[in-house]
Amino acid sequence: MTRGIFVAGNESALCRAIEAEAENRVDRFAVTLIPNRLTGAPTTNTMSKNSAGANDKRLYLDWNPSSPISARTLILAAENRLDRIDEAILVCSPPSIRCGAAELPLADVEILLSDHIKGWFFLVKEIAAVFSSRKSGILSLVYHDVPAAKKDDAADILGPSALASFRALTQGLLAAAHNDPYITVGFSCSDAGNEEAFSSFVFKTMDEINKRSNGKLYKFGKLNFFR
Repeated sequence: MTRGIFVAGNESALCRAIEAEAENRVDRFAVTLIPNRLTGAPTTNTMSKNSAGANDKRLYLDWNPSSPISARTLILAAENRLDRIDEAILVCSPPSIRCGAAELPLADVEILLSDHIKGWFFLVKEIAAVFSSRKSGILSLVYHDVPAAKKDDAADILGPSALASFRALTQGLLAAAHNDPYITVGFSCSDAGNEEAFSSFVFKTMDEINKRSNGKLYKFGKLNFFR
């Protein structure tokens, strides 16, 4: 039986690279994307469920990150479509909104808090409930480290704040992982623009994961070291 891979993230180069790696490994996998509702975020060329080919291995599922009920429905739908979730990969690569603090769109602040911060907590809770009940599963949390801002760049206040929350969530889950009957690992990358190699590293590491890996944060970069 093929393993059930579930990927959650937002439209980004990192999430697309993770999807491509999943496609190389299984016949089908489930994907859900945080909808781009931010008014100040640049529009990206999204490969959405509407553009997926008939033979595409991706099973696209709808998700309203601001709703805890939607998180539960999402995980139930993923389990129904895949038979079971063996590996849940959460990919945090929040959009960038570059503007001064005085020009921050208030609607975007609300959306970012709901979709890119609260949504991860709701989703983690539902995944943890499924894995705890089954006493197996791998929860992987994947993110880029925050790159240093260039001197002349406009400030990006929202994106790094969402990423900092996800990183803190990851650290908390890793610290508590020894109490869980499933495996939780984290992956961070310090090399911006190297998404394909990072994604390959994530999956190769997951292929070799065992109980001794529980609670580890794997760091990908020029030295490819981990702890």
